[in-house]
Amino acid sequence: MPDVLSLLPMLVLLIVIGGFAGVIAGLLGVGGGIVLVPAFFYTFSHLGYDGPQLMQVCLGTSLATIMATAMRSVNAHNRKGAVDWAVLRGWAPAIGGGAVLGFLLATQLKSVTLQAVFGTLGLIAGAYMAFGRPEWRLGETMPTGGKRWALGGGLGLLSVLMGIGGGTFGVPMMTLYAMPIHRAVATASGFGLIIAVPSAIGFLLMPVEGAPPYSLGAVNLPAFVVIVAMTLLTTPYGVRLAHAMNPKPLKRAFALFLIVVALNMLRKVAGW
Repeated sequence: MPDVLSLLPMLVLLIVIGGFAGVIAGLLGVGGGIVLVPAFFYTFSHLGYDGPQLMQVCLGTSLATIMATAMRSVNAHNRKGAVDWAVLRGWAPAIGGGAVLGFLLATQLKSVTLQAVFGTLGLIAGAYMAFGRPEWRLGETMPTGGKRWALGGGLGLLSVLMGIGGGTFGVPMMTLYAMPIHRAVATASGFGLIIAVPSAIGFLLMPVEGAPPYSLGAVNLPAFVVIVAMTLLTTPYGVRLAHAMNPKPLKRAFALFLIVVALNMLRKVAGW
């Protein structure tokens, strides 16, 4: 077991990562997971903790932080009456089932395969964030029946494979079905909780070879504590910035950043 001094570089990097993720979450309404997973991967691998299941640790730790922060987010949005509880209840079984399937699939995939999944989906998310239009529509009401099960299950599965909450895929999906953006963001925070709880519990119980120090299963406890503390501290500053400036150019800049991160992940997968 390493001594505390040997963990200082990791703790310093985690403080910076958590602060950045919190500001971005508050400023752009983007879940921290899409920042945390690549940041965890590069931090742990740079410090030499690059075991064969490193991506599983990154996903599990990210989802554990989402489990903690999403509860606060849902409560905050609910106090403003913004959460669409009918949609949340109706979609919960499909999303939760997809999240469980996503966890089971993640345990069977190699770390490099999960890197490729994150890179590919990150490219798609970044492109939509950069070029998507608010007037785009797939329908005027949220789908039901088989389409709801397919979309909800896919949302849960893909979110777990990326280690993210419900915002990255959930908000665009709901706005494409004519839900107002503020209501979509609020409801997606509930999606994040539904995704994170079963998958994070699964990752906690997962045996991992070569995990970073002080990990429980595929969840790194120092990263979990530091990230939750820092995001709770810095997210309000991001919210204030969002009200003080035009977030649209910043959102496009972040989309470019996400595309570069995704391409770099794919570059590593290709061995370049």
